[in-house]
Amino acid sequence: MAISEHYDVIVIGSGPGGEGAAMTAAKGGRRVAVIDEDAEVGGSCTHRGTIPSKALRHAIQRLSDDEGGAEPDFPQLMRKAQSVIGTQVQLRSGFYERNRVPVIAGRASFVDAHTIEIATAGGAHHRCRADRFILATGSRPYRPPDVDFTHPHVVDSDTVLQLRETPRSITIYGAGVIGCEYASIFRGLRIKVNLINTRDKLLSFLDDEIIDALAYHLREHGVLIRHSEEYERVEADPANGGGVRVHLKSNKVIHSDVLLWAQGRTGNSDAMGLDAIGIPRNERGSVVVNAAYQTAQPHIYAVGDLAGNPSLASAAYDQGRFAATHALTGVCEQRLVEDIPTGIYTLPEISSLGASERELTARKVPYEVGHAFFRHLARAQITGRTTGMLKILFHRETLRILGIHCFGNQASEIIHIGQAIMTQPGEANTLMYFINTTFNYPTMAEAYRVAALNGLNRVR
Repeated sequence: MAISEHYDVIVIGSGPGGEGAAMTAAKGGRRVAVIDEDAEVGGSCTHRGTIPSKALRHAIQRLSDDEGGAEPDFPQLMRKAQSVIGTQVQLRSGFYERNRVPVIAGRASFVDAHTIEIATAGGAHHRCRADRFILATGSRPYRPPDVDFTHPHVVDSDTVLQLRETPRSITIYGAGVIGCEYASIFRGLRIKVNLINTRDKLLSFLDDEIIDALAYHLREHGVLIRHSEEYERVEADPANGGGVRVHLKSNKVIHSDVLLWAQGRTGNSDAMGLDAIGIPRNERGSVVVNAAYQTAQPHIYAVGDLAGNPSLASAAYDQGRFAATHALTGVCEQRLVEDIPTGIYTLPEISSLGASERELTARKVPYEVGHAFFRHLARAQITGRTTGMLKILFHRETLRILGIHCFGNQASEIIHIGQAIMTQPGEANTLMYFINTTFNYPTMAEAYRVAALNGLNRVR
């Protein structure tokens, strides 16, 4: 088969990681092509993950604000989310067009270390060569082999978006970030939710006080949480209207209309020919990379979910930029920030940055806590969104900020004010910044001043 094109850099995948890599390489004057299995750019982030689920969440939040509104309908709300996806695709397609980066629709696999074969949806095959490759194929929901995902009522975080009717009840197996987000979403639709957690607490990487607040809030809104449970088997339940039964090892049986499996993700590294060119992968499909995102083949890089943690869209874009810079110049001194903010889009949302109380206690760091409860803020009272709090952890002696944790409306936005101060060198990163700074009133940002004063009163 003849080689149709030769490029300086080929990027496989057009999600955040692929986009960051392609734009950096193109602006560096290289001849770049992007290969993506989907007909439209954006990857799983735009079409099956971040964008549709967050657009759905926003639609449900607005619906819940309208107390006298119509009965919620899941497919109808998803159609509203589709308009956001369309806008994102159009925007991102423009990036490639303006930078003269061709996007080729098809599935790519390596023939040798510098050649890929592209299989298009129409059955055509052609080959391209490149000096450098950046793999950004993302991940997909993990599917255990003993669960039948061909059953119309057994879905994962990709296929749940395709539900054609609103279920009356749903069981979510897995209480990680995705599981908790969808528990909030479906409860917002007034659907009965069973949340099965294989661990003893929700989202154990978060601060304990935030975990407790989330668990309390979910239970208050009717989510039934079952901790420390594991499934024995999953079976169709035709006797009860065509739903699904989850048999747990504790001998419990949970019946619901739909089962949403939300137990981890798998890197999209299979059928790419990586084994044949000596690029190892772990048991979850992630590709092993070094600090510069190089694989075992130094001219082939992997970024984003395919490279494993932190598996965040925001981080993936930066990883793509860094990998492309290294591919072009042989060096990249930029690194991901040490403390990456966590954003969890439950209702209400959560954001976290830096150390938790549990971590500081284990390290024997002399810390103190400052709280601002949203119910005490004028802006929260005006908007009616009074659930939540901002929590600042700081060193008792130096007042240096060690961690920021937020639970409530706009938490993922509020956290960035604290992030800007935490990253400052020396004395600029202390509690006193928030105390001595004048904030607009009324705002949610004022929570930093309230929490800082609260904390300072504990040590003085």
